[in-house]
Amino acid sequence: MLSAESAALVRATLPAVGGALDEITDRFYATMFHDRPELLDGMFNRGNQASGAQRRALAASIAGFAGALLESPGARPDALLSRIAHKHAAVGVTDDQYTIVHKYLFGAIAEVLGDAVTAEVAAAWDEVYWLMAGALISREALLYQDAGVRPGGTWRPWTVVERRAETADVVSFLLRPADGEPAPRARAGQYVSVRVGMADGTHQLRQYSLSSAPGGDLRRITVKRVRGDAASPDGEVSSLLYDGVRQGEELLLSAPFGDVFLDDGADSATPLVLVSAGIGCTPMTGILAHLAATGSTRPVLVLHADHSPADHALRAETHELVAQLPDAHAVFWYEHPGAREPDARTGLMDLSGIELPDGATVFLCGPLPFMRDVRGRLLRAGVPAQRIRYEVFGPDLWLPATVV
Repeated sequence: MLSAESAALVRATLPAVGGALDEITDRFYATMFHDRPELLDGMFNRGNQASGAQRRALAASIAGFAGALLESPGARPDALLSRIAHKHAAVGVTDDQYTIVHKYLFGAIAEVLGDAVTAEVAAAWDEVYWLMAGALISREALLYQDAGVRPGGTWRPWTVVERRAETADVVSFLLRPADGEPAPRARAGQYVSVRVGMADGTHQLRQYSLSSAPGGDLRRITVKRVRGDAASPDGEVSSLLYDGVRQGEELLLSAPFGDVFLDDGADSATPLVLVSAGIGCTPMTGILAHLAATGSTRPVLVLHADHSPADHALRAETHELVAQLPDAHAVFWYEHPGAREPDARTGLMDLSGIELPDGATVFLCGPLPFMRDVRGRLLRAGVPAQRIRYEVFGPDLWLPATVV
């Protein structure tokens, strides 16, 4: 719990701090990477830095955590903390790095806000930071323990046993542990980080959902080559994987993490609605494969939107998996439909006329604008917010508004 004295100061200064957080986090990253360039080697994705996504995600999480402490004294925003802890564990964050972040973050706050940061104000925000850091350190320790790895030591070599083209821009890699040891436990819907060496000698990483059933010693990731635009560069990791990795080569993968996964426990009979667009289909295919492999009889509704059938990765496999489930069906939307999918709907996803099963749990993945739109439609259709679970590839720019 935030102390009463600190709560009053944080409440009074939150508008000023919140309004300057973009500038604060921009200065924080610039100074930290200048002094500690090794952190850019395999810890922070350069594409997310270049686009500003990482900066905005950090700013939103700080403001979201502080706001939650003020609005609900004595309660921690568990959904926010869980999401961040899984992202941190997937890239190997360790306890000592919170001290490094604290040094540069608070230095940036003092530089940007100047005399407004009195000793008392700094102490109040310091309390916020260490409450958040302490909660994350505890959660990450449990995640590492559950994964059977030491903190930060999550990386392990995997051999590519098959490479398969899915679409013109998407490729799947089937992988087996290179050391011959059993694969770590995974849950349907989770992701792994992939760490690769770049031409300049540094390492970069990216998260990819497991697109196959998580049982056994074979795992699959499905990678879309990210093409840049005026606002962001080409995806370094996806381009390297797509262009350069072949059967027989090795990749460094983290243990599986992610707080959006299928629960096989008490809710094993709950209806499911799997909603995706574009490459957001990958965790949904993993969930479907798990359901088929375990002989599930639960009702499943698959909803997917894409540019065209040719661009829809894992389309044929999705049909096959749906056919294996006794109470499942799929509806697809394509902006440019074709003869391959005569029953598909034309245009963007439109939930009007779609009968959602009562009491369903919804899994949602795709571009942020798509997810914002669909989530709003689901809420208006009467689906409770707590039953809508979503996954974001990369920094979560949506997090405070949806889970705090």
